[in-house]
Amino acid sequence: MMAWPQLSSMLSAWQWAALALVPPAIIALYFLKLKREPLEVPSTYLWLKSIEDLHVNSIWQRLRQSLLLLLQLLLLALLAAVLFRPSWQGSSLSQNRLIFLVDNSASMGATDVQPTRLDEAKRRVLGLIDEMRSGDVAMIVSFSDGARVEQMFTDSRGELRRRLDAIQPTDKPTSIAEALRVASVLANPGRSATDIRDTQVAEALPAQLFFFSDGNFSDDTEFSLGNLEPTPPVWIGTTDADNVAIVAFSTARSEIDPEKFQAFGRLENTGLRDATIDVELRVGDELVDAQRVEIPARKSRGVAFDLEHASTGVLELRLAKDDALAVDNRAWTVMHAPRRSRVLFVTAGDEPFQVALRTERALEVAEVVQKSPDFLTTPQYKKEAAGGSWDLVIYDRCRPEAMPQANTIFVGQLPPGEVWKEREKVVAPQIIDVNRAHPLMQWLDMADVLVLEAKPLVPPSGSALLIESTEGPLLALAPREGFEDVVTSFELVSADKIGTNWPVRPSFPVFVLNALGYLGGNRELQHSDAVQPGRPVALRPETAANQLTIVPPAPDAPVDVARGRHNVFHFAGTGRVGVYQVREGKKDVDRFAVNLFNPAESDIKVNPDRKLKIGHVEIESGTAWEPARRDAWKFILLAALAILLFEWYIYNRRAYL
Repeated sequence: MMAWPQLSSMLSAWQWAALALVPPAIIALYFLKLKREPLEVPSTYLWLKSIEDLHVNSIWQRLRQSLLLLLQLLLLALLAAVLFRPSWQGSSLSQNRLIFLVDNSASMGATDVQPTRLDEAKRRVLGLIDEMRSGDVAMIVSFSDGARVEQMFTDSRGELRRRLDAIQPTDKPTSIAEALRVASVLANPGRSATDIRDTQVAEALPAQLFFFSDGNFSDDTEFSLGNLEPTPPVWIGTTDADNVAIVAFSTARSEIDPEKFQAFGRLENTGLRDATIDVELRVGDELVDAQRVEIPARKSRGVAFDLEHASTGVLELRLAKDDALAVDNRAWTVMHAPRRSRVLFVTAGDEPFQVALRTERALEVAEVVQKSPDFLTTPQYKKEAAGGSWDLVIYDRCRPEAMPQANTIFVGQLPPGEVWKEREKVVAPQIIDVNRAHPLMQWLDMADVLVLEAKPLVPPSGSALLIESTEGPLLALAPREGFEDVVTSFELVSADKIGTNWPVRPSFPVFVLNALGYLGGNRELQHSDAVQPGRPVALRPETAANQLTIVPPAPDAPVDVARGRHNVFHFAGTGRVGVYQVREGKKDVDRFAVNLFNPAESDIKVNPDRKLKIGHVEIESGTAWEPARRDAWKFILLAALAILLFEWYIYNRRAYL
């Protein structure tokens, strides 16, 4: 909007009068008779030129068209307009140090905002870069489940635009925690700037923090902003975006015919409208079965397919419908040849767990060795634990001196070290949420499970919360150098009392069987949903090679992985969903799949009124920058200069023609 000040405050009356006389003076000069030198010419030519001079020097003649005259008057009008100081309404940045946090997680690939939410976020950031003043510096950080500094502090707007445009979408879930910590390091430096790993900031300097996201992440109540000045977040997306997602996909032997398998999937409609979806099951690229499923709004439905002949290979579940988010419309699972897991169960006596490990199905998929807690101090245990002799170790109310080279389950006890912590004991915590998208918790109904007493967990950063209660997490999983550790905050049984009724509920043996497949490395039960985008993978193929090549889904390039400790190949480049090929030279030795399987990430509806809580600060949504007046006189002077140059060009063209 243009803004014009009071005219009386700009020029006095006599100055306005003098300015008003300039256009008539220019027109008068246009009619002045030019002085000419005497020159002898033929009489016929003299009479012709005389007639033309009469036309030119006649004051009351009708003006003939003159481009030069129009350019001169236009130039004068622009110069006069500068005196009015025209302006428009713009925005103001309160700090000269800016940090832009740009969400590039899976949900930012939604197309309810064209072309995508990420593109819209980048457009918004570009507008703020254009508002930067001379001397302002800015930094760009992209974040999904982690954070990446795309551009360090710079005052080069061109470089900021280039690095902003280079931000690519990912298939990973969202977490704001790491992005906040990266920003804090730069605004609240805690190390010496002489450390080459530190930022080049020796003193704490305030910075204005901007958020561009769809809000698909949890608040960070443990973070301290310090010198960071947060602005109201800019939520990208619509309030009624529809999406149907595949949130689980696995295989199991048929209960009717153990020689055959079945494929199971779970679909979730996160939209506000009912949906009818055609679900396809494919083996490789071949369509083998399909179903039409009706899913009410905000509900989920399961699908099951009988597999007549498939015992190994890659299965794909596909939704034959385009919606706002494509990354969760396909899922894969890899069926491997059977191999029994090697499991060590250390307990002083836990009958419910023993019964679950001795079911017919558990004995088919796992070889379980039971020992007493005294075994943990023997040289044999220490040698086998350090050598990776087991796929899974279950510690029931006991713990070793050091963590083994294996996946673990700790029941009623914390792992050694300071990574895991627990709170004070509570009585009868009520279960309020179960992470059914995780392979350990699939197909579990925990509604009838009661916990008599527990010590709620404080798991390490990056953990997955599997069971949450009114008092805090009761069951959680955390990664550890290519392995994963599961910890329960309550005992199943003890010497004098029962800690929970879970062992006598149908969900408990299902949980144990899930653990044998997921943590025990059983290739028959180890489904693709064990790997989510961004999670590291520990590969243990039966090969003597010292190096393997991982071929991710296109367009990512193959990655060479060297053999690590205890014959394990660690691979962390699981940023894309799809099937990953594991090769030794040109020979395929293994496969695994990565799926999103994140109901929170698939729920792409945006709440524009959501408040963001960081530490003790609650940030309301709204306008992220203050209005300010932007003067237009510079642009008018540039236009006047362009007209002056054009007039000079026209004059010289006439002079030399």
